[in-house]
Amino acid sequence: MSRLSKPAVVVNFKSYSEVHGHGALELAQICEQVSQETGIQVAVCPPTAELAYVARSVKIPVFTQSVDPYPEGARTGWNTPSLARTAGAIGTLVNHAEHRLSDGEIGKTVGICGTIPLETMVCADTPRTAAGVATFEPTYVALEPPELIGGDLSVTKANPQSITESVEMVRKVSSKVGVLCGAGIKTGLDVANAIELGAMGVLVASGIVRAVDPKGALLDLLKYL
Repeated sequence: MSRLSKPAVVVNFKSYSEVHGHGALELAQICEQVSQETGIQVAVCPPTAELAYVARSVKIPVFTQSVDPYPEGARTGWNTPSLARTAGAIGTLVNHAEHRLSDGEIGKTVGICGTIPLETMVCADTPRTAAGVATFEPTYVALEPPELIGGDLSVTKANPQSITESVEMVRKVSSKVGVLCGAGIKTGLDVANAIELGAMGVLVASGIVRAVDPKGALLDLLKYL
């Protein structure tokens, strides 16, 4: 199973109206075009309802937005890791601020995903939390202070030290776990600063998904890399 390469940009589609139906594929194709044109890795996280459709149609990495900590079987209504993998996802977000899990659920989810295999990107709100979830040995940890998500102030401006602290603290736990950051990332300088501070990549959402010109917005994010 391949890992994301540095620098990486992960676009979380969330459930915005812009990605309902065919909109999810259109945005994924834009992300693929930009990745091909720039040589920078762009991964996408489409809504679960569009996961298989998108994964079959593009060659860039596709993550599901969440999975439930259960193995395959009689699991009506649950999105199991094995379902996400067979739908074409290479990985999953875990514990996003909009879909919180307990520590026990995080550990169980990461463990099950490891047997599939399915990469795991566990979100954390502070450097201390990032180090804590790193003990579960996910593929990546993503620092995302919830108060900055969807706002106009990026984590790289509001609290750049939290990024360097997260990288340092996670590395002390495991050198294998990659560290990304997100929340309020909207400009090329935000992305460049995140990489300079030690992150291997960034998570973005509304700044791309809700942009009038998503391709232009994504190209702007990558212009300093």
